[in-house]
Amino acid sequence: MIIELSFCLCHKTNCIRFNPVIIKIIIVLLLLFILFNLFRALFIMVSGKTSGRPMSHFLGRRVMFSVVILIMVIAALKFGFIKANNSPINATAHIQIQINTAIPHLQNASTKQQLEMQNAYL
Repeated sequence: MIIELSFCLCHKTNCIRFNPVIIKIIIVLLLLFILFNLFRALFIMVSGKTSGRPMSHFLGRRVMFSVVILIMVIAALKFGFIKANNSPINATAHIQIQINTAIPHLQNASTKQQLEMQNAYL
């Protein structure tokens, strides 16, 4: 059984739990239906048929079902039916600290490095 219904006593109310697989299957089927409508509109555009439904009908259905999928995903995330991946923004950054292990030596007039002269014509 794909839908798992379980009733529990949570503050004197019934709780219904859905299996996240059923929501994912519904989303995939709606995405396939969106592609089907997109290709139907493409076929009408290429063939140039004026009888029947116009191309805008199928494009409108595609947009409508895209909105339905977006609302369904947001609602499933809010109600906890599906879990989202962790955001990379909230990940802790690795900080690399470089420790200078070179021992500075005393400089005198003969060991001091000269400034480089750059030629703009090279």
